[in-house]
Amino acid sequence: MAYGHRAQPSRLANPLVRQVRRADYLGGGNVPAALERLDAVLSPALHLAVSVRSFRAEVLSDFVGAVVSGESKLALSLHSELTNYPLVITRQLETVRDWLRQRARGSERTGLVASSNAMRLKPTGIHVKAKIDPPVWFLADKTDVRSSFALEDVATEFDIQGLELDWVGMCWDANFRRDGNKWSHYSFRGARWEHINDPIRAAYLVNAYRVLLTRARQGMAIYVPFGSEFDDTRKPVFYDEIYAFLCECGITELL
Repeated sequence: MAYGHRAQPSRLANPLVRQVRRADYLGGGNVPAALERLDAVLSPALHLAVSVRSFRAEVLSDFVGAVVSGESKLALSLHSELTNYPLVITRQLETVRDWLRQRARGSERTGLVASSNAMRLKPTGIHVKAKIDPPVWFLADKTDVRSSFALEDVATEFDIQGLELDWVGMCWDANFRRDGNKWSHYSFRGARWEHINDPIRAAYLVNAYRVLLTRARQGMAIYVPFGSEFDDTRKPVFYDEIYAFLCECGITELL
């Protein structure tokens, strides 16, 4: 394998993990069949199937893959291996901020992230359309209210893909929500949610959440709002079902 740490044989041998990985990387398509039509050579040694971004959680990428694939039992099993990677969930945004500030030491960097289409987080104070200044957000110190340290402005998957923070507050909206025993994909247009029927667009949304859930090197707090019974775009059931599923995956509730 091409990555720089020893894999755990028991985990990599798990057929369910391999199945989730294949689904993650193939995006629902038959990549090997497509490559057969090209002048290409397959090299397993070059397949970067394990994240090395988080030195405290080698298993994190597999856990996130199980979560976004809807495999709660597999996620729960993998979560038991995240012994050195704090992972919590709460319904209160201020609780997330407090948790991040308490965890970070010295120059360790904190920040909030959310999907670029998490439009109905706006009533909670998370406005994804308020663009950040990436160099300032990622590099400015704690005295600058524009920096990630302020825990005011959120970075989206476009801002943070390929980059990491030490401690992340991940804000979850109803664009990626539960529908019975599976995930459903939505886009907010105008004044309402629209179901995403295009499998390619749906795959992009799944990948956006995968990116957001793998940006923390040392630990993460997930924020799922309560919603509002007076707002059809923020029905409590949207968020309650997300929260319940993530708890089934083993994420610790932070009350």
